[in-house]
Amino acid sequence: MSSKGQIASAALVMSIATSISRVSGLIRDVVVARMFGAGVTTDAFFMAFTIPNLLRRFFAEGSLTAAFVPVFSEVFHRRGEQEAQRLANRCATLLLLVMCVVVALGLLFSPWIVQGIGYGFAQTEGKLELTHQLNLMMFPYIAMVSLLALLTGILNVRGHFFLPSLSPLLLNLAMIFGALSLGQLFHRPVFGLAAGVLLGGVLQLLLQFPALFRYRIRLRLDFGFRHDQHVKKIAMLMLPGIAGVAIYQINIVVTRLLASFLPDGSVSYLYYGQRLFEFPQGIFIVSLAQAALPMMSRQIADGDHQGMRQSLNFSFSLITLISLPAMIGLVLCAKPVFSLFFLGGAFSLADLDNSALALVCFAPGLLFVGYSRIAAQTFYAFKDTRTPVKVSFWTLLVNLGAGLLLMQWLGFVGLAIALTLSSVFNAGALMYLLQKKLQLTVIGMLLQQSFRVLFACVPMGVLVYLVLGFADWQQVGITPLKFIVLSGAVTSGALLFVMTCLLLKIDEAHQLLRLVKRKFSREKWQDNNNQ
Repeated sequence: MSSKGQIASAALVMSIATSISRVSGLIRDVVVARMFGAGVTTDAFFMAFTIPNLLRRFFAEGSLTAAFVPVFSEVFHRRGEQEAQRLANRCATLLLLVMCVVVALGLLFSPWIVQGIGYGFAQTEGKLELTHQLNLMMFPYIAMVSLLALLTGILNVRGHFFLPSLSPLLLNLAMIFGALSLGQLFHRPVFGLAAGVLLGGVLQLLLQFPALFRYRIRLRLDFGFRHDQHVKKIAMLMLPGIAGVAIYQINIVVTRLLASFLPDGSVSYLYYGQRLFEFPQGIFIVSLAQAALPMMSRQIADGDHQGMRQSLNFSFSLITLISLPAMIGLVLCAKPVFSLFFLGGAFSLADLDNSALALVCFAPGLLFVGYSRIAAQTFYAFKDTRTPVKVSFWTLLVNLGAGLLLMQWLGFVGLAIALTLSSVFNAGALMYLLQKKLQLTVIGMLLQQSFRVLFACVPMGVLVYLVLGFADWQQVGITPLKFIVLSGAVTSGALLFVMTCLLLKIDEAHQLLRLVKRKFSREKWQDNNNQ
């Protein structure tokens, strides 16, 4: 299979698994919204959950994956399985030691950390203390999910993507169980939700072991990392990587810190809006970026720079094809989605309008977040973690400046717009620098393709808008009519978009369709042989 086919195939597998996880995440958020609404309790929980999530991105999904995958891929393909196993053992041992220190420091300094990111909560009695207690309970999650990121990198290099992509499903199920059942064991039910986070972290780790056993990967303690040049190489790549991811995540922390000075519920509106914004982002963009990194790392290690350029162009084109219709869909379906799934219980009509407005403001950033992920992964594949750091620093300043300015007049809406503007800046800067590094014309190619994809989105958008008009989205609860109308709008819009892309002869749409047909044909053939 060609590199394009391998990237698309891996992205498709991860998208299917991530779709399952994201749907469970939507159900989780619905449970939280209906049980706790949008107010003091949810503000405290989401702010406390920000802290381990922030460190998870520092050590796990960002810097660790970006540094580990290219080096591990090079060792595995050039030095063999035994040497790769030794490197995995040493990295796991070092990571475990580091996480023990991080967790201990996090628990010790929790009061000051919480006050630093939620200073405005002090205006409401008991809100800061509740955030601190929830943070103490959830902080060890960072250790579990960091080890999970290492296992994910190992499995991705070995060509296995399904179980790592499915692991968030267990976190979501554990949090739902915690909210509905474990909450009865505590004086405040929200602590059951926090206990579900810890349970989910354990289950996510355990899920990876069947795949590890399949590839004969047996992780053991190995303290030889002090003299291992590959471990040192990963550590040196991680240092600027941590700074880059830190700056990116500080954007979110800064947004929530500023929101803590706004009226109660502002942090929750931004959280709910961002969660639905991350639905297509996690399914398509993260999956594609994660699939592209091992492939481009291998091509660079093999000296196949022409193949790497083709993989890069194909990845950017797929992001455009998927993100533009998803972006328009988020804008049109923001209120209907919140109405269908969230409205009811403690989640009021005001919460519906404000959360949907936050999502509408986040939505235009989807395309640019996708471009940023692919561009950053390309720098990581070249073992260049410094360039994304520099761009991230300026992105932070753009977000901070725009946030401080816009929140004065627009409140939480201004903060959502500021994050979107910073995403546009981040993508533009990274792609400009990538063009210079590789001597490509990526931006011109994407502008040309974007116009064609936008043209295909016009009939889709009109159809979705007309279909959504058949339901009353102010009505409380999940009703058959609302479900049928929203499902019909999404399905008919997606089908019309695909048909329009095929009529316009957009090559990536044809390639994806052929890949899906080949996947289903192979599965059907295997099923017939098994009968």
